[in-house]
Amino acid sequence: MYSKTLQGRLAAAALGSVFFVANSLTLAEPLDEITVVADFRERKAAELPPSISVLDRATIEQSAVQHFEELIQGLPNLNWSGDGHRARYLQIRGVGELEQYEGAPNPSVGFLIDDIDFSGMATIATLFDVQQIDVLRGPQGTRYGANALAGLVYVQSTEPTDERAGRFQLSAGDDDMLSAGLAFGGPLAGDNLQYRIAAQHHKSNGFRDNAYLQRDDTNGRSESAIRGKLKWQVNDDWAVHLSTLFSDIDDGYDAFAIDNSLTMQSDNPGKDAQRSVGAAIRSEWSGSDRVGFTSITSVADSDAIYSFDSDWGNADVWAPFTYDYESFSERQRTTISQEFRLTSGTDGRLFDDSSDWLLGVYVMRLDEDLTTLNVGDYVDPIYDFTLALNDRYRGHFEALTAALFGELDIDVGDAGLLTVGLRGERRSTDYNDSAALNLGPSESMLGGELRYRHDFSERTSGFVGLSKGYKAGGFNLGAVPADRREFSGEQLWAAEMGIRSRLLGDALRVSTVLFYNKRVDQQVRTSFQLVPNDPTSFIFYTDNAASGRTVGLEAELNYQASETVELYLNAGLMRAEFDQFETPQVVLSGRDQAHAPRYTLAAGGVWQHPSGWFARIDATARDEFYFDVSHDQKSAAHELLNLRFGFNAERWSLQLWARNLTDETYAVRGFYFGNEPPDFPETLYIRQGDPRHAGITFDMRF
Repeated sequence: MYSKTLQGRLAAAALGSVFFVANSLTLAEPLDEITVVADFRERKAAELPPSISVLDRATIEQSAVQHFEELIQGLPNLNWSGDGHRARYLQIRGVGELEQYEGAPNPSVGFLIDDIDFSGMATIATLFDVQQIDVLRGPQGTRYGANALAGLVYVQSTEPTDERAGRFQLSAGDDDMLSAGLAFGGPLAGDNLQYRIAAQHHKSNGFRDNAYLQRDDTNGRSESAIRGKLKWQVNDDWAVHLSTLFSDIDDGYDAFAIDNSLTMQSDNPGKDAQRSVGAAIRSEWSGSDRVGFTSITSVADSDAIYSFDSDWGNADVWAPFTYDYESFSERQRTTISQEFRLTSGTDGRLFDDSSDWLLGVYVMRLDEDLTTLNVGDYVDPIYDFTLALNDRYRGHFEALTAALFGELDIDVGDAGLLTVGLRGERRSTDYNDSAALNLGPSESMLGGELRYRHDFSERTSGFVGLSKGYKAGGFNLGAVPADRREFSGEQLWAAEMGIRSRLLGDALRVSTVLFYNKRVDQQVRTSFQLVPNDPTSFIFYTDNAASGRTVGLEAELNYQASETVELYLNAGLMRAEFDQFETPQVVLSGRDQAHAPRYTLAAGGVWQHPSGWFARIDATARDEFYFDVSHDQKSAAHELLNLRFGFNAERWSLQLWARNLTDETYAVRGFYFGNEPPDFPETLYIRQGDPRHAGITFDMRF
């Protein structure tokens, strides 16, 4: 109790110090403008709605050690589910998946790395040599379609340049952490061809001790990535960008303990591994003043293994009972996509030269094979009861998606811009499995946006918008009733209004947005009991059991307080609840939705002295949230504190860092069920987030 009180005081002090310093320091140079690469036209952030967070290279390198999940705490109204070793399942404004799916992939949050689609497979989001991350909150009905009901995350690795440059990074820390990365690039065969290559390997033990196996690495991390880029300026009018990626994430998975501690008792620890190969070619032609042309071709192939010890114990722990279960899943996914866009040039604007336009088509083919195996034995010598499980399953899923989209930007006077976007999408699927289930649902979906931005002055703009996102329907596996085999698509209507200002001579930037979401035919994954009073007859399924609404606020402040100090504050306030949710088992109308904390706060500052010394502090706070819809168990609110201190020379830097400095215990996933023989009482089991982690990083630039 004392440590939590102390940590709360430290976090509060860090937050308070930001505002104290902000009010006491002199002004400095204006903050730099940032281009949003996830936007169709790659516009400046100030020209887009403030419901976009952009993380630049400096923020990424100063705020994280290895993976995108380490940045999530600092972003407004963004959360993740720890149903795996790394953050694979994201929730934006309370919308997103929580756990492994069966049958058809159907993510709510789009996730792209250099134009390569890894939606629902963000395990590979390591951060070495990453240049920028754009987080678009709210439905992206025009930009991305069905896989972006909640929003979109776009990761851009470092672009090639016309100057030779490279870097070498070496990090070491507790938990036996060690990582090394090398990146270099520059001109190749003349000034028209440039390249960039980056490679990194990271390993650590994963913050768990397995007492039964006497090992400290059963939850270990072994993460490797190689990225390559080519930029070919064919001529003045035509540029080609090639991005390639190879990622090998070979993490262990031994994260749940019967006593909710970091000491495991499993005798068969699992894995959460993903090996992916991907490539994207982006061609851009601007040879006409009337129209420009963009082509994006991408392909990705992934093999993911997810396995775990289902009983979390061993023979000694469960004696005199025999209780031993394992679960294994392997997914093999291949995606191929093609997108073509036509955009207006300076002489191609419509309606008396008042309107820019964009028209595009998109086609994607997805193939996925899923193999699962659940085996185990339960023997109760007291009641002479025996239960054996040997459940094997193979399924194959194919989907072909075709979309037509367009966007029109209409000047309204000298200070207004009206944006109209529309996207129509058709998805056809085919599914079959070893249980002789054959399905082929198809559907058409429509989404888009209507948005108006007004520039009140050179430094202040506001916007209002209405957008519609959509998510495809699907089907449930197993022995579900016939009327619950398939579920329909979901729609999300979002109304937003916001303002963005540059104050104090551009030293202070403020972005705020108010939003209201209405979910129609909301897809909810819940449970159903086939046989009353039989605890072994529960099945899990997705149903259109609810409608929901969310109201909230997001604010981001960046303040260049002086030539040496930059401060920030990110805040998200949200109330995401079910309007109507009733099943034969539960009635949750009016209850908050799962993994939707009512507040997310982050504040901090960076100090950089002209001599080269620097320091950074980040304090984050997150409210409690429900773990799931099948029970009413919650996480506890928590605060985290991260620190960095070091020296930055012309060609090298050295920094000491600590994450979760006060060693806060907090949960990233929770289950409520019976897992302890012989009575199997319902109990809350949580997966903890990473404890305190400290280390040192050396960076050399050449």
